[in-house]
Amino acid sequence: MHLFRTKPVEALGDDGDATAADVGRLRRHLSARHLVGFGIGVVIGTGIFTLTGVEARDTAGPAVVLSFALAGLVALLAALCYAELAASAPTAGSAYSYAYATAGEVVAWVIGWDLFLEFALGAAVVARGWSGYVGNLLDLPPSLFGEESTVNVGAALIVVLLTVVAVLGIRESARVTGALVVVKVAVCVFVVVAGAWFVRGANLTPFVPASRPAEENGGLAQPVVSAVFGLDPVAFGIGGVLTAAAVVFFAYTGFEAVANLSEETRRPGRDLPLGLLGTLALSTALYIGVSLVVVGMVRYDRLDRGAPIADAFDQVGVGWASALISLAAVAGLTSVILVDLITVSRIGFAMGRDGLLPPAVAKVSPRTGVPVRITLAFAALVLVLATFVPLGTLAELVSIGTLFAFLLVSVAVIVLRRTRPELHRPFRVPFSPVLPGLAAAACLYLMLNLSIETWLRFLLWLVLGLLLYAGYGYRNSRVGARAAGAGVVRERVQDPRGS
Repeated sequence: MHLFRTKPVEALGDDGDATAADVGRLRRHLSARHLVGFGIGVVIGTGIFTLTGVEARDTAGPAVVLSFALAGLVALLAALCYAELAASAPTAGSAYSYAYATAGEVVAWVIGWDLFLEFALGAAVVARGWSGYVGNLLDLPPSLFGEESTVNVGAALIVVLLTVVAVLGIRESARVTGALVVVKVAVCVFVVVAGAWFVRGANLTPFVPASRPAEENGGLAQPVVSAVFGLDPVAFGIGGVLTAAAVVFFAYTGFEAVANLSEETRRPGRDLPLGLLGTLALSTALYIGVSLVVVGMVRYDRLDRGAPIADAFDQVGVGWASALISLAAVAGLTSVILVDLITVSRIGFAMGRDGLLPPAVAKVSPRTGVPVRITLAFAALVLVLATFVPLGTLAELVSIGTLFAFLLVSVAVIVLRRTRPELHRPFRVPFSPVLPGLAAAACLYLMLNLSIETWLRFLLWLVLGLLLYAGYGYRNSRVGARAAGAGVVRERVQDPRGS
């Protein structure tokens, strides 16, 4: 049962322990405006610029708009749960820390390890996408920029550049992210306004095309829900809409990065809910607007899978807009990489402060207020992955990792409401436990709509993490050391002759 030892909510942050004091403290510089900037910076990226075309053409048709709306609703339910926990316990680590207070240490480790997967792998995937986009935009050699390269120089360059920004300080990172967000939001608004002139009703009919068997209908490529219930995978129809929702959920991943910045927020009780819900509201509105315009401009079966938005404008004779859209895509990808690097370092910082990782690597720089060592360590991992490893087949791991974290956060809200009813909650999820329960169920359902091979890769990653926990984290846990110390004191009290 020592595996499931919990940490009091009040002790989730810097609680005065000597190890925590040695690691140092993060600095509170961020407001709600900064949090929304970071949230939009990490959410609006590759998803809207690529997934719209793929899922509309192959899975949902014009009803991909509904898929984005459903995925946004699930993300909103999870965001409400994050908002309650982050406002009640403003600490770095977000889902990892909340699991530590509710489900126990081993579950917290699994969540932290899962978040490493989401953000480190996500940063590497996006860095390779950035390299390919910039290479095409500037006509750079594919042998250095793009998936064909043996050594992806473009991906390495952007990771190094943004690592420098990340270690300079959280305020500097917020300024860079804010500038990039302004560019890509402005271009998304341009797409909606300009594209609306070319929307034709015929392209939206039928809005939900008739269901038919999916091209990939068996083996490890089929969704888990199909294998379990003996259903044939389908494209289009209601089943296609739900399957597309599980995939386009990738477009919403990352907003929980806002909760990871809670220990650097000036007024977490007020600013964190505003940052989380503001991010989801603006992102969902832009996603629905852009996807509706794109499938209205061009019939869904004629959309380009790789660059659907730029291609839609090309097909209606407004090719000059492609340059603006490419600019927004580059800005979007850049901000995603930066926020991923910042977020994964804060998770590592929280785990190092708790002793589950070596505390020395989580030490905060007294000059910049940033955990420089852990930031550089994760940046080095991202650099290697982005430079040498083709990651296209692993992209779905980001979605399943995120959904798993969301599921446990939703459960944590329910658990803490029962075990700690007196806890001060500046923000409360309405209609609890119904809404948190719906959030958990929706996340699980979307996970079951991902392929069996994605689940197998995910489980392999978790097994590797558990081996590392058994080898280091369990033996060096601060909570475990405190429990052992308390046990020794009790023994001495019971047996005064003990030495």
